[in-house]
Amino acid sequence: MSKRGIGAFIGGVALGSAVGTAVGLLVAPRSGRDTRKTLKKSAQALPEIAEDVSSSVQLQANRFSETTLSNWDNTLNRLKDAIAAGIEASRIETAAVDKAPDASSENHSSPQ
Repeated sequence: MSKRGIGAFIGGVALGSAVGTAVGLLVAPRSGRDTRKTLKKSAQALPEIAEDVSSSVQLQANRFSETTLSNWDNTLNRLKDAIAAGIEASRIETAAVDKAPDASSENHSSPQ
């Protein structure tokens, strides 16, 4: 999941929780005064919830960045090794071809 997807998901969960709480309080069998008090307390808690969500998203983004960087380093090292192996194989093949007798000159010589 991308950084953007994680943040959107967590933000959606927080928003859904807040809306669900508000709707639940509005339809609950309480008096208007009790419901307003509860809503006020919930609204006062929203900045703290938003800060917690923000911290969580930041931690997830940092972990994602570290994992991605580590994976990139591993891929880069494997690519360097593969290139080095290819160069070495090419060098060996070229040396073998250079040492082999030239088959075309042997086939074209005529007996005298």
